[in-house]
Amino acid sequence: MGNITILDTTLRDGAQSRDISFSVSDKLAILHTLDRFGVDYIECGNPASNPKDMEFFKAAARARLKSARLCAFGSTRHKDCGAEQDEGLNALLAAGTEAVSLFGKAWDMHVSEVLGVSAEQNIDMIRDSIAYIKAAGREVIFDAEHFFDGYKANPKYALAVLRTAAQSGADILCLCDTNGGTLPGDIARICSAAQEALLAGAGKKPALGIHTHNDNGCAAANSLIAIDAGISHIQGTFVGFGERCGNACLSSIIPAIKLKTPHDCMGDLPLLTETAARVAEISNVRITGNQPYIGKNAFTHKAGMHIDGVIKHTASFEHVDPRAVGNERHFLVSEVAGRGSVLERVRLVSPGITRGSAELAAIVERVKELELFGYQFEAADASFELLVRRILGLYKPHFSLVHYKTMDEFPAPDGEQPSTAVIKIDVDSRTEIAAAMGKGPVNALDIALRNALSVFYPQLSDIRLTDYKVRVLEQEADTAAKVRVLIETADKDGTSWSTIGVSVDIIEASLIALIDSVEYHLITEDDKPHE
Repeated sequence: MGNITILDTTLRDGAQSRDISFSVSDKLAILHTLDRFGVDYIECGNPASNPKDMEFFKAAARARLKSARLCAFGSTRHKDCGAEQDEGLNALLAAGTEAVSLFGKAWDMHVSEVLGVSAEQNIDMIRDSIAYIKAAGREVIFDAEHFFDGYKANPKYALAVLRTAAQSGADILCLCDTNGGTLPGDIARICSAAQEALLAGAGKKPALGIHTHNDNGCAAANSLIAIDAGISHIQGTFVGFGERCGNACLSSIIPAIKLKTPHDCMGDLPLLTETAARVAEISNVRITGNQPYIGKNAFTHKAGMHIDGVIKHTASFEHVDPRAVGNERHFLVSEVAGRGSVLERVRLVSPGITRGSAELAAIVERVKELELFGYQFEAADASFELLVRRILGLYKPHFSLVHYKTMDEFPAPDGEQPSTAVIKIDVDSRTEIAAAMGKGPVNALDIALRNALSVFYPQLSDIRLTDYKVRVLEQEADTAAKVRVLIETADKDGTSWSTIGVSVDIIEASLIALIDSVEYHLITEDDKPHE
């Protein structure tokens, strides 16, 4: 068994992704999140690139970390000065991190066309820079930039760059697929060649690493296949975002190493999904449903045959146990799911329900009726649970809708809120009327409903609508078509749930989904243990 070290570069390479802009507090929050999960290195940025990164390094130096080693990132010395006088190298040392990532050119085309130096000068720049950082007592990770493209163009020179870095004292030599275009077969072949070249040399043998980009969709596969060729250090970003098409996704690579190879790496695997969600939330990006291991769909089953198989033996249609990576199994309720999937979902509400019970038959029949009308419960777990509670007699509404009215005005009086809503509700024979203005009738109704209910349920101030989708179900009916509204809501802890409404009236469909959303939150609050 070999141990693979993991470097997360979310705070550096990830920050180069489109629409990503970290504040210092964002970077500190991600730093602690990654450290809690247990990666070996956290690459924090280039201290010489901007004042914000330098401010972050000062704050990070005071952070109490569990195990992660901080890593500053920068280039080899400038061609016109020595290492001791190079501002970038001195900024790396001033950052005070245990480790330093130094990148240098391994493709001769880049050496001549981008750096504008000779092949020998580039070798000298690499040698001087690594020796200077090592003399200061820092661990050095040398990123051989464009190594794979460089090897394909001039293998002799690319390997000479590696040997120079090794002889200069680098602790890890990271082979970079900087343009992200190399295929797995070439990755394996070239990594093996690099390993053989280093083994043939004299002196200390540094570890080999890999840094891949996802421009051809192979970043994770390239990282994993490199392990068989002797790689023992992998770099990537936790959720996969980064320059252009992104970096190797560590939330796919880490579980693959730990669960599917004879190797091991750091990382508290049951925290995987939670960690990815936290990093994504801070970064203001969405984790797609089909993201391996951590996505909502990763262990979601819809076909009746698949659901029946998983109920009998989970390995029949799941490659790993979802609990191993902190995720959950979901059975979707739909016209193709069958009674078995409905039973499993119903048992989450009432564990004693059996396959042959009249209650289950009634639930299945009601689901079929509603799906014929246009409902689709596979994406509306909360509405399905409320349906089950109603049929089983486990539902007591927290309020009833007495009356509502919406009005639109053109042009809007202030140009911002053209819609008004008035709503009347009843709670235990007490009525409350509220009015609100909004950016459209649904927004106005949402605000008015919350205002009316907050008199009775102040905890509703903790929830917010996070997504709203409308789909026309009968296109041939034109403006009289039936519509399906799907609403996603979240609370202050980040827990989210989805509800659905269907009607020929888009306002009514929206209100059905809104009411279900509020009722679901109130029910779950009622079910929580209170001290």
